[in-house]
Amino acid sequence: MDQPKIERMLRLMKMLTANTLYTVDDVAERLGMSRRTVYRYIDTFREAGFVIKKSGNRIRLDKESPHFKDISQLVHFTEEEAAILKRAIESIDDTNLLKQNLKRKLYSVYDNKILADIVVRGDNATTVRHLIEAIEQRRQVVLRDYRSAHGGAVRDRRVEPFAFTANYVQTWCYDTESDSCKLFKLLRIGSVELLDDEWRNADRHVEGFIDIFRMNGDRRRPVRLRLGLMARNLLIEEYPLAEKHLTATDEQCWILDTEVADYAGVARFVAGLLDDIEIVDTPELDLYIDDYLRRYRPSSRE
Repeated sequence: MDQPKIERMLRLMKMLTANTLYTVDDVAERLGMSRRTVYRYIDTFREAGFVIKKSGNRIRLDKESPHFKDISQLVHFTEEEAAILKRAIESIDDTNLLKQNLKRKLYSVYDNKILADIVVRGDNATTVRHLIEAIEQRRQVVLRDYRSAHGGAVRDRRVEPFAFTANYVQTWCYDTESDSCKLFKLLRIGSVELLDDEWRNADRHVEGFIDIFRMNGDRRRPVRLRLGLMARNLLIEEYPLAEKHLTATDEQCWILDTEVADYAGVARFVAGLLDDIEIVDTPELDLYIDDYLRRYRPSSRE
């Protein structure tokens, strides 16, 4: 098979596995192919063992096809290579948004036990390996001695883990007790017990919204802040993903226009820089910070 044909087939495969569903006409137009060529390539995929699914007149390649796991094995790093890549990425300045993008791409491509051992140190690596095994085998687990952030209660949680956040800091799980998807911090897990029971709620596995201050929730609350130079620099240093939500108005002032899942994260940041941050058109945040200061910094209002 000649190289141009391989490139066209790979481009077609990329389109048919994207989140957007396309018709044959859409694909033909975007890739500059005839309908006949598109159908011929799709037949080639099917004959090679890929599962083709249709929704009305739209088509896609099923990502559950066993060959997708085979393809993922082509993108392989040895333990030494992964360690070198990790060190190279960590050497990039934390204020550079590229660093976070590189991390996410590396972890999404190489989401396995070797990289987990490199990224996560100590006892936490064992927790990650067990969770990865559960995700790969679509099994339920018990998070033993999980320490809740609210009240400090310690108890077991029966969940269905299905994804990680960047750096393996947290795991998305379907909580069978509350019948909802939640984030669980790995540092708060005592140990992980793999169960024989398979997932029972796969159709309800949904990663929720995580804002730039690393808070998560179902709601999205608009926030608009005016930041001075010091606040802007500290924001990017501590929360690198905030950079794409900043707009400069002049050399000494920036506007942060974003959404948050919970006011707690942004309030903690604003409360420490009251002299260099102004809340703009966000009265709910004003009220939240007033209450925050009364509760945690009573002397500041005297």
